[in-house]
Order: sequence, then structure tokens, then C-alpha cells
Amino acid sequence: MNDAILSPIEAALRANPDNQPLLQAYLQAALGANLAGRLVAVLNELGISPTRFGALDRLNVAKALQADGLPERALEWVPDDQAEALLLRAQLLLTLDQRAAAREALAAAKALAPGLDDGGLSAQLDTRIVSIASARRTSDKLQTSVNTEHDPDAENILLFQPAQSRVTFADVGGLTAVKAQIRKRIITPFQKPSLFQRFARKAGGGVLLYGPPGCGKTLLARATAGECSANFYNVAVSDVLDLYIGESERKLRAVFEQARRSKPSVLFFDEVEALGGKRQYSRESGTAKLVSQFLSELDGFERNNDGVLILAATNVPWAVDPAFRRPGRFDRVLFVPPPDQDAREDILKGLLKNRPLAGEIDVGFLARQTGGFSGADLANLVETAVDEAIEATVAQGHEVPLSDSLLKTALKSCKPTTLEWLTTARNYARYANEGGQYDDVMQFLDTFGKR
Repeated sequence: MNDAILSPIEAALRANPDNQPLLQAYLQAALGANLAGRLVAVLNELGISPTRFGALDRLNVAKALQADGLPERALEWVPDDQAEALLLRAQLLLTLDQRAAAREALAAAKALAPGLDDGGLSAQLDTRIVSIASARRTSDKLQTSVNTEHDPDAENILLFQPAQSRVTFADVGGLTAVKAQIRKRIITPFQKPSLFQRFARKAGGGVLLYGPPGCGKTLLARATAGECSANFYNVAVSDVLDLYIGESERKLRAVFEQARRSKPSVLFFDEVEALGGKRQYSRESGTAKLVSQFLSELDGFERNNDGVLILAATNVPWAVDPAFRRPGRFDRVLFVPPPDQDAREDILKGLLKNRPLAGEIDVGFLARQTGGFSGADLANLVETAVDEAIEATVAQGHEVPLSDSLLKTALKSCKPTTLEWLTTARNYARYANEGGQYDDVMQFLDTFGKR
């Protein structure tokens, strides 16, 4: 949809602003042309309120304005009667640094939809995040100050102050073997630096976590930072990738510089394949240049990475450029498998905590029947049963607690989402296991019969 099509509709609307079908057509045309800002400007000029549109249209406009970097205007369009809309409101309020209001909106969203995936917003609200500009305005209230006048990269940095209540391994159900490896290889060097200095062993380095979606890789990264008492920097793909040539590399360099200035620190890159994908088909593209910059930062040629731990997570390790596995980069690669039976039992107990229960829940039975379920799958199982309990409560006019029978009924409709990943991983483990990089996957498949 281009301006040539949008302009005639706009002219017709100016002549007849009370025509609702025409108004609806203009909204759809503007959204199709990615011109939400222009849409809102014209509607404001004509005195047309967002209330003349349905909730879905308002939500779509708000999302478009959010994508355009217009959070204040987006807030005017967010409806109030949907969990998704309240979640969007919370995101926008956080962008505007209105944290208390953001928490209220998020709580309201979760009250409407207890199983709502907030995309990590809860964790962000537990961590103070301020921009450089905000830090300048409120420098007397911040413990961290940054001089940006002589640092062109600083404008791209977000400052993260550690949350008062950290996530630790106690908050991560199961994954005992993986946690033991992380403690031995990662946490101990941070906790006993003098010992490692004595042996000339640096604290820091890179660790790549891989496995099926929903198995706790991100939570493990946060818990690792908590165990190390280190500053945690969660770097999203959108924080780095940029449309303009050279900007992505500059942003990536700025992120590493901030981590080095505030060590001990943990940098976490989720979906790292988006930043470090294989280069064999794109050596002349911007992707190849970004990968090269990433590798250079990991090597620490220009600045020492001692005291900086780089964690990354991916669901597709076979898509990550092989150069990242060289010693000194992501030389420690850990498989994060679906939880075993004991871990599933622990996770289910945690998910059932603080909910109204009708007697004893046979958690052991549920754990035995959920082989291949990820942590996210188990959460979906519980939330499905909770939805049934809420529906029964509304229908009967009194509280119907969560029961063993409701959970077992939900089990019939909930299926594991890890099987497709395991099937793909099995093929790579069989036919592309150079250097034994997928031996852990083979061992898991052998043990649990999915091979």
C-alpha cells in the first residue's frame, strides 16, 4: 500500500469524517503502508477519537506506533479489556520509565490470563534499566553514571543495575547436571578469583547453551549471573541489529564496552544464531561483517574480556557459525535437555504452589506421564487445568479448586513440543556430528528412547 492509494482515501475522509466505513478503510490503508504516525496525526487533526474503532483495530494501531518508537501516542490507543492489550500497556509504560504503572498493568494482564507469556517483562521490571539520556537527567539518583560526551558508542548502551532479589539456581527446577557444569566451569572462577590467578587462569569466557525451546536456557543464564553476583546484561537481537550499514557492529561493540566497564558482568545473547549465523553463503553481506565483529569482541583483541562472561542460547546450534566454537570464544557448549522425571516433578510442584487445590495432587503420576515435556509445556498443562477450574467456578458460582482429575484431563490434550526439535537434532547427531559436538544429544536420545 503506497501513498498514491492512501492520499485519495485521506482526502475523502477529510471531506466526510463521520463516514465510519471510510474511516475504517483509511485505518487499514495506513497500517498496510506502515504509516501509523501519519494516521494518528490526521485523526487528531480531524478530532477523531480512538474510541470510534474496535478493540482489535486499536490494538493493531498501538502496536504499529510502538514499532515506530512512539510509546506515548501508542498508549492513547491501547484498549483496557484484554490481557494482550494490558501487556502492551505495561511494555509501553516501561519504555517511558513508568515502572509502577507498568507493574500494575502487567498484574492486571496476568489476572485476566494467568498463563500469559510476558516475554520476560516481569524480569525487566525487577531490574532497573535506564537510558543514557535518563541517567543524565537523574544522575543524582543513580549509582551508575556514564560520561557520553567523548564516547560515541555510549548512546547505544542501556545501563542495567542488578535487581535486589536475584534469580539463583534454587529458582531453576531440575537440570542438576547442567547446573553442576556451570558451577564448575563458570561460577567458581568468579567466586574464587585469587585461586585462578594463582594458576594464571582467567575468569570469564564464553558458554553456549543449546536445546529445545522452553527448557530453561534463559532462566539458567539469569541464575548464573545471580550465583556469580555479577551485573546481568540481557542483549536482545533488536538491541543490536540495525538497518544502516555499520550501525549493528557499532552497537555490538558498545554493549561489550559497557560490560567491560562494569565487570564482573554477564552478557547474555538469546537466539544468538540471528547475530552469529553461518557465513558460507553471505561473505559479502552485512551478516558476515557482524559475525566478524562478534568474533573480534569475543577474542578481546582491543580490550581485555577478563571478568566478563558471555553466555549465549540457541535452539539451532547447527545454524551458528563454526568459528564461534574455537577455544577462547564459545568453547564451552552445554546441552540443556528437556527435564527428566525428577525435574518434572519439581517443576510441577513449583507451578502448583499458591493455587487452590482440592486435596492431594498426584504429581508423581503427572511427572511419569509427561516424558519429553519442556518446562514451558508443563506450565501449559497446569494453566490448561486452571482455565477449566476457573470456568467451573464461574458456572457454579463458587470456587472450584484445582483437582487431580482436572490435571489428568488436561494431560490428554497437552502434548510435548520438544519432539520436532529432537527429531531434527537426532539427524544432526547422526550425520553431522563433527568432533562429537552433539554427543550429549546422542546420549540423551539413547537414555530416553527417542533415538
